[in-house]
Amino acid sequence: MAEETRWLSWNELPWLQRSAPAAPLLRLGERLLRSDSLSEILADIAAEFGVPNCGLFVRDERWTKLAARGDVEGTISGPLMTDVMDRDAARVSMDPEQSPVILTPVPSHRQAVLLLSGNRLDPSQLSEALVIGRLLARRLDQFEERKALEARAVRLRSTLELARKFAGETETQKLLERLAEESARLLGSDRASIFIWDQEKHQLVACPALGVPGGKLFIPDNRGIVGEVIQHRKPVLVDDAYSDSRFDQSVDKKSGYRTRNLLAVPLWDAEGNCLGAFELINKLNGDFTDDDILALEDFSIQAATAIVNTQELENLLRSNQQLFELVGREGRIVGESAAMVAQRTTIERLAQTDLPVLILGESGVGKEVAAQALHQQGTRAKQPFIAVNCAALAETLLESELFGHEKGAFTDAQSTHIGKFELAEGGTLFLDEIGDMSLGGQAKLLRVLEQKVITRVGGTQTIPVNVRVIAATNANLPEKVRDKEFRQDLYYRLSVVTLEIPPLRERPEDILSLGKHFLEKFCRDANRKPLPMSPEAEKRLQMHGWPGNVRELRNLMERIAFLCVGDRVEVDDLAFILSPKKDAFDDLSDGIGLTEATNRFQMEYIKRAVKRMGGNMSDAAEFLGLHRSNLYRKMRQLGMEVDDVKP
Repeated sequence: MAEETRWLSWNELPWLQRSAPAAPLLRLGERLLRSDSLSEILADIAAEFGVPNCGLFVRDERWTKLAARGDVEGTISGPLMTDVMDRDAARVSMDPEQSPVILTPVPSHRQAVLLLSGNRLDPSQLSEALVIGRLLARRLDQFEERKALEARAVRLRSTLELARKFAGETETQKLLERLAEESARLLGSDRASIFIWDQEKHQLVACPALGVPGGKLFIPDNRGIVGEVIQHRKPVLVDDAYSDSRFDQSVDKKSGYRTRNLLAVPLWDAEGNCLGAFELINKLNGDFTDDDILALEDFSIQAATAIVNTQELENLLRSNQQLFELVGREGRIVGESAAMVAQRTTIERLAQTDLPVLILGESGVGKEVAAQALHQQGTRAKQPFIAVNCAALAETLLESELFGHEKGAFTDAQSTHIGKFELAEGGTLFLDEIGDMSLGGQAKLLRVLEQKVITRVGGTQTIPVNVRVIAATNANLPEKVRDKEFRQDLYYRLSVVTLEIPPLRERPEDILSLGKHFLEKFCRDANRKPLPMSPEAEKRLQMHGWPGNVRELRNLMERIAFLCVGDRVEVDDLAFILSPKKDAFDDLSDGIGLTEATNRFQMEYIKRAVKRMGGNMSDAAEFLGLHRSNLYRKMRQLGMEVDDVKP
């Protein structure tokens, strides 16, 4: 028997399959959108199609295997893959001497083909393979974008190696420690410290500060010998430290170390700005000389370049991390309801302040989006935005995650860990689900908010922090305060300003504008034309209860953009995911008669229609397909008053 081959292009898909994709295919699409690796994705696809072999091939100069599950070697040829891509069609070959093979195009930025091989395959699965190929294309593009961003950081890191002669660190503190060690060795001194000048706080941060817990020392920028170097921008050489009134002996007394002589010079960047000071302590052979001043100044020029570049790289890597955390999220508030217009105005005003803000609202209403807007529209926009999910942190990890820990602070503390407060320095720290924080964690957080300093776990050195704190919760905090589950003093500290975001069901005029906004965005991501909605689909969207709020709407639009095979969105494309919470409209209770159930349904439906139309009875009647007088007649039959349905 000869080999049987069939083709199916995207435009040839049957209309029925376009309008109502199978439930298993919808579930597979959900998993692919969440998967973080190609191996997981191919495993899910192979399981759904019931085949042992699944491979993804990409074309550069030639076709090469990008990832595979099972045995795909020698199954197909490059020209055949090229034919699949050029025709934009899936192909199945049924050879009696071999396992059936399906090839489907994956139209990503890179030309790719998905291969499926196994005895259970048949031509009826071509349409499913086409849909999965398009969804896989989107995930492949996301992986490529992430890889490009990581490659950019690697390229920058390689370029900085020339300027960063003495270190390859990506953390400023580690770089300073290695620079100090190298300078002490090359210039013949016992110790060295680099002081970074924080002009806004009028303080100097010394690192490393040997003998000081935490390795950092914070001093005013007008105190001591280093303060004089900063203020006058001139080197200072001291032969006998203890006889010099400018020398602060307190650090020596704490550490047991004795400073004999020292040399300090200003630290200049390439533009002539003073970054701080470089200090050498205790010349190994005799006293410091004028030649040592020149040598340290030359060393400082290279050190300053390394410090500036490392700080820029540190900021880049931190921004990259934030970018990955924000993939798929919207940074602006969409909606034309009175509530959202008022929210935008309030956020614009609050963004220009440093007041703590407590954001309230159900899960999925967009509390983090509001926090991002507060950050991005304010004076801290160029500084980090760090988000912490308090509900995901056990009490034993909370303190370390927020405040950091020193090396050896506990069993698994193999190195110093920088906490979220330090990472957010100068920017905004967003504490999500603050209502789930333990009482012990609340006490520690309150102390930081009041004193504006932190202490790492296992450390004693206090570290000043300049961070705006925005908190959010879906819990009833006043009730938690009454039940002694949330500290009253912390509640008052966090709720200087309260911003409450209403659920989506209470602002129905935003449903269509938000839905169309998300759908347009995801259609661009899917490289397809914008999908209009049928009037019936729009009406169904407005009548849904939205237990998952904006997040549910966003996820629905994403699924539609990638899985809808028609030219517009129909009611059958609105595959709502049922909420675990029961809805009075969806569950009319068991054990009641049909007449009672019908009346309850009609009453609830009328209430929702009137609410969707903002209380306008004429619009509600038109929405329900009734004349206004008929709507009033129906309400009287059901025992409803107009005041019962007005929002």
